[in-house]
Amino acid sequence: MTLWSAADAAAATGGQVQGDWQAGGVSIDTRTLRPGDLFVALKAERDGHDFVAAALAKGAAAALVSHVPDGVARNAPLLIAPDVLAALEALGRAGRARTGARVVAVTGSVGKTSTKEMLREVLSRQGRTHAAEASYNNHWGVPLTLARMPQDTEFAVIEIGMNHPGEIAPLSRMARPHVAMITTVAAAHLEAFENIDGIAREKAAIFDGLEPGGAAIVNADLDTTPILLEAAQRAAARIVTFGAKGEAYHLETAQLSNDCTVVRAAIDGAPAVFKILSAGRHFAMNGLAVLAAVDALGGDTGLAAPDLAHWQPPAGRGTREVVQLDSAHEDWTIELIDDAFNANPTSMAAALEVLAASAPRHDVGRISKGRRIAILGDMLELGATEADMHRALADLPHIAALTTVHCVGPRMRALWDALPRAQRGQWFERAEDLAQRVHDVIDAGDVLLVKGSKGSKVSKIVDSLRKSGRADRSHERDD
Repeated sequence: MTLWSAADAAAATGGQVQGDWQAGGVSIDTRTLRPGDLFVALKAERDGHDFVAAALAKGAAAALVSHVPDGVARNAPLLIAPDVLAALEALGRAGRARTGARVVAVTGSVGKTSTKEMLREVLSRQGRTHAAEASYNNHWGVPLTLARMPQDTEFAVIEIGMNHPGEIAPLSRMARPHVAMITTVAAAHLEAFENIDGIAREKAAIFDGLEPGGAAIVNADLDTTPILLEAAQRAAARIVTFGAKGEAYHLETAQLSNDCTVVRAAIDGAPAVFKILSAGRHFAMNGLAVLAAVDALGGDTGLAAPDLAHWQPPAGRGTREVVQLDSAHEDWTIELIDDAFNANPTSMAAALEVLAASAPRHDVGRISKGRRIAILGDMLELGATEADMHRALADLPHIAALTTVHCVGPRMRALWDALPRAQRGQWFERAEDLAQRVHDVIDAGDVLLVKGSKGSKVSKIVDSLRKSGRADRSHERDD
């Protein structure tokens, strides 16, 4: 299938084309490039022009560049534009303009990637669906996703993120969604904003790109909900609220078990029940928002509700798996909750609620009674009050249900100091130090949560467990 011809790409970007090529995909990384892709030589930590020769040798149909790189033939198949990122943005806008897809854009301090994946799961069962890979939600991820969108797409799911003020609006205008959703507003990237109201205003900028007559889907349960509603009203959007205070999509109960959440809700006053095969009230909220989005896109919520049970969290965002600790004893296992990709106070509270609802196994291993254990790494980018936010985790209601909490990183020292002595595990300056000794703090039958910001590197602890044990991800069940 041809995604971009040389002529179409040149018309979209205004660039100068060399050769008569056709590209079936768009790539920014030679490691994942497939033969027939258009390679985009972006400048990031490395200059993508340094990899053009390798991309062409690997079978790239052409390369989008600002100049002919060294080591590349003068007549090589190229698309030459003054600014590669600007050309990618133009390609994304053209990709969006030529499709009749119904587009939903998703943002939020917590849960946007999981919600995006839920939408992909349920919409793909109702039509040809295109969605962002991984967390491609920034200034290059959004145009790349749009540039990759096939022309016959029926539904598109675009994730939009931010680190600083002023990032969301231009990306939303590029995506031109028919439906824009805010999962939640929380203290994430707070160091770049004066307060959480500033984060809410930035998140609400997603409504700036709504198509005429579009729908704004808003979490009704937030302190900052009035800010979101005001922005939606300015955008002349049709407003749909979800949550315990939601009107059209009202959450009644979310019953958590070890690996499941059963949700009871009222949708436009009618009772609705759906199941998510992962524990978490936040997943219930995300699922409710997904149903609101499906309806606003013109999809079938009656089909989407049961299809939510097919979704599983992405790796590192609440994935559950069983790890065997001793090959000589099949039942010497722990249940691992891998949530090592992202963390802020809101997502920490949600993860701890999931751990508190989990059921350890007893009478296995060295210790007869199974335990609920948390390994918590630093929450980053919280600004001047970060110490208070870490310390306040000790006051969360679900902490009381945990047996032991181990802390990793200089910021998490504040939590470690605030914990009751009976629950206080060990504190480590670096994740690498605990990774080497993680088997000393766990035992068969335990349920173990590992959570922290990506920069805390607590994922090294998860990797250590997987390498030394034997992981069974058939039990897998999420910012």
